[in-house]
Amino acid sequence: MLEKKNNPAIAGGLLLVVFLWGGNNVGTKWLVAAWPPIWTGGTRFLVAGALLLAVLRFTNWLGERQPLPRGIWPQLWLRGGLGLSLYIVPFCWALHLTAASHVALYLGASPVWALVAEERPRWNLASLRRYLAALLALSGVVVLFWPALKTGQANLLGEFFGLFASWAWANYNWQVRRLSQQIPGVAVAAHSMWMSGVWLLPLGFVEVARSGLVVDAPHLGVQALCILFGGVVPYAIWNSALRHWRTSQVMLFNNFIPLTTMFWANRLLHEPFTPTYCAAMGLIVTGVLIGQVDWTKIFKLPESF
Repeated sequence: MLEKKNNPAIAGGLLLVVFLWGGNNVGTKWLVAAWPPIWTGGTRFLVAGALLLAVLRFTNWLGERQPLPRGIWPQLWLRGGLGLSLYIVPFCWALHLTAASHVALYLGASPVWALVAEERPRWNLASLRRYLAALLALSGVVVLFWPALKTGQANLLGEFFGLFASWAWANYNWQVRRLSQQIPGVAVAAHSMWMSGVWLLPLGFVEVARSGLVVDAPHLGVQALCILFGGVVPYAIWNSALRHWRTSQVMLFNNFIPLTTMFWANRLLHEPFTPTYCAAMGLIVTGVLIGQVDWTKIFKLPESF
């Protein structure tokens, strides 16, 4: 049975999440300049998931502990752990190859992919605005891709990884939404993270064997901060919100991640606000707003043609 919704608290928690994830994106960008990308993401989720699982097991901070249904384990491994792995690998590689602000902007488009996936095309205004939103978001993606396509620079692969991470993030959220109907969202987050770490650890060891690993206080410290404030805290809040709100409704808050990431990147990494980035952000933000706002109710339009 689902707990009673507290919409203002959910919205406030999600705003905190996108602020933390903006800093996490910049911290990860700094880390993957020296650390192997899959190792970075895999070990982070392994530790974050174990910490969150310990909190659930030994405290009541996040609610009473509930036993998991026996049949949920295969779903957690495939929908949760593997789904999160399919997101974190291209995400970390994208941050390794291109600007943090670009990667965040691709993630900002993910609510549109979720919105389109929730319902097949129909002959009505609601369906039309969904696909118009998708077209605008896709236009923003093309604007981000265009400099790399035009100049043939090596960061084209990074842009592709960012786009794939955007789709994979929408897919993971959809999977979490389904799992959260059976067990608490915080439990889904904990198990998804440590299972993702297990999936990725063999590939991470291969990366370390090939390129080595810098082990010093700054890198370990940033990784620790990202584990706590980019993993444990925000994933617990985010997955709990998915238990109460539709996937596309929760993912609307992704729209703020490019802004918080650009703020952190500009302050810490000195990434500039480029005209390309601003144009792409305008298209993607417009697409997300068109897709999320019910214009038929605002302007009292008929729902069908």
